[in-house]
Amino acid sequence: MKTRYFVPLIFVVAILLITYCFPRQGKFQYSFSEGRPWQYELLTAPFDFPIYKSEAQYKAEQDSILAYYEPYYIIDTSVEKNALAEFDADINLNANLRNLDPPYITYIRQKLLEVYKQGIMNSEEYDKIAASQTRSLRLKEGNMANSRSIESFHTIRSAYEKILNERPGSLSENLLKSANINNYLRENIIYDASTSEKARNEFIQQVSPSSGMVQAGQRIIDRGEIVDAKTYAILSSLKRVTEERSGGATRGYWTLFGEFMLVLVLIGSFYLYLLFFRPMEYRNRQHVMFMLLLITFFVILTAFSVRFNLFNVYIIPYAIVTILIRTFIDSRTALFASIITILLSSLMVSYPFEFIVIEISVAMVSIFMLKELSERSQLIRSSFFILLTYILVYVGLSLYSQGSLEAVNWVVLVYFLINFIFIMFSYLLVYIFEKSFGFISGVSMVELANINKPLLKELSEKTPGTFQHSMQVSNLATAAAAKIGANASLIRTGALYHDIGKIMNPAFFTENQSPGMNPHAGLPFEESARIVINHVKDGVKIAKQNGLPQQIIDFIETHHGTSIPRYFYVSWKNANPDKEINEEAFRYPGPNPFTKETAIMMMADAVEAASRSLTEYSEETLQNLVNRIIDTQVAEGYFKKAPITFKDIDTTKDVFVEKLKIIYHSRIAYPELNKPEAKSLV
Repeated sequence: MKTRYFVPLIFVVAILLITYCFPRQGKFQYSFSEGRPWQYELLTAPFDFPIYKSEAQYKAEQDSILAYYEPYYIIDTSVEKNALAEFDADINLNANLRNLDPPYITYIRQKLLEVYKQGIMNSEEYDKIAASQTRSLRLKEGNMANSRSIESFHTIRSAYEKILNERPGSLSENLLKSANINNYLRENIIYDASTSEKARNEFIQQVSPSSGMVQAGQRIIDRGEIVDAKTYAILSSLKRVTEERSGGATRGYWTLFGEFMLVLVLIGSFYLYLLFFRPMEYRNRQHVMFMLLLITFFVILTAFSVRFNLFNVYIIPYAIVTILIRTFIDSRTALFASIITILLSSLMVSYPFEFIVIEISVAMVSIFMLKELSERSQLIRSSFFILLTYILVYVGLSLYSQGSLEAVNWVVLVYFLINFIFIMFSYLLVYIFEKSFGFISGVSMVELANINKPLLKELSEKTPGTFQHSMQVSNLATAAAAKIGANASLIRTGALYHDIGKIMNPAFFTENQSPGMNPHAGLPFEESARIVINHVKDGVKIAKQNGLPQQIIDFIETHHGTSIPRYFYVSWKNANPDKEINEEAFRYPGPNPFTKETAIMMMADAVEAASRSLTEYSEETLQNLVNRIIDTQVAEGYFKKAPITFKDIDTTKDVFVEKLKIIYHSRIAYPELNKPEAKSLV
């Protein structure tokens, strides 16, 4: 799908997703918390409404009355009938019973009738009722349900023990045990679930969910008054009734439409910002998806937190949006994206003004602290400053609104501390997003620029001349990038790797050749050109094998653009004046530079290489060299796709001249020590 369709499409998806996840309850226009001052004008009851009890109070009262609730059970008469029938049959069939004397049979049967009449129930249910406050249950017999103490019932074990313990002295306990009486003991008191549940609900309904009424027009609270427990209950009840009343279909549709309009305007403004002020980012699908993913995730996380009351929103580390976008893109975009995230989230939270002031302050501090991320310790240090900002701004707002430290809710500081812990792990997210989206952070660039890295070490050992050339190009390009506002860290790293393809054939490049050594001697010009041109393709291959990010590979591919190795091209034409040359055999594969950094890199590479051929290093010769090479590159159109201005190019020229003057400055000639003349002996 083309970018002009893809980018608007994912913005539409983000808008719909955020709108869908907005909390669906009706809107109550006031935000309040117990123990905090009322920030609005005088509030009176707009209509009659009950004062609902808190969930904790309502549940406590329900639990209190349920202490007197008795579950319902029924007698299953078929259990006794079947057990006795089985016993009577076993008298003739079971050897253990057949060998017993008649008094044993008579005693066992009488006791079975007795325990079944008293009732046998499940041992777990027996223990549960025995542990209750009433220690009783209701036994249904016909249309009547009588309350009976749990002690009047048996479990299978207690029934068995009763039969053994109450035997006459003439009967042997061992013989009774041999009759396997427990085979005929079964539970005949069965829990009646439907009747019990109905009775339980009736018990619960005796507890009123409200504790009074507020009449229309009654004064509730005025500005500056503290929301105490009683007032909090009244406000919560008004909010609940208001939200229930706003639940109608028509009103619900208008609310949903309003939410959609707000999300559309805010997300749409971010779309227009990218379109008009960051066109390069707008055309980069990965960057757009990355930023929208961050914004959408944090807004939806806020929505879920508010809708399901999961945790306080100050636990959510919104600063991560700022940190990640600042790390991979730029500070202005990071601030804009953070403001969009904060404004969308503020539509859902209590005290939106406080939330906006605190979170925007934190976003700005995050940007200031990460001017250029080049060390892991910067993230740790910035986390502490973010925590300090949270605390200072929150306490400041509390003192501003109330004028007393009593207004500070110290629990909120614990939320800030949890937020701080999450932000401490943001470096892990930097690594994850680098691998997921192919980004490269300042920290990674510093690590890649370490000359002890295996690939750079191999470059310095196999191609020492190329390595020195790369170092000088890096110095030139970095100085120019810093002067015109390009990414100096990126170009420093890209310059070190731009010629790694020369590792494959180091001797074919002048800077690595010893005096008198020329492997091109005797080779056709086309073959020599092919070997030289292939160092770009070889460099891309080596870079991919070593896992270098695409941003570094871009420098390898573009540092010659689609230019030609002029030495072999001109040599071929001079040797074959009557033949038509195949220019494609003498042209680098490209592409041409397409960023400010790759354009600087192409200029620095050509200037540094050409400067080695000068015989005189005066300011004039250096100025002429730099102007000639860069003007030729401009004239041949190598920078048409790069966002670099003529002013940037002129500044780059001046930087190159100044740096080359320092590199090739004249050295003083050290005088020789005169040897004293030998004195003649007389």
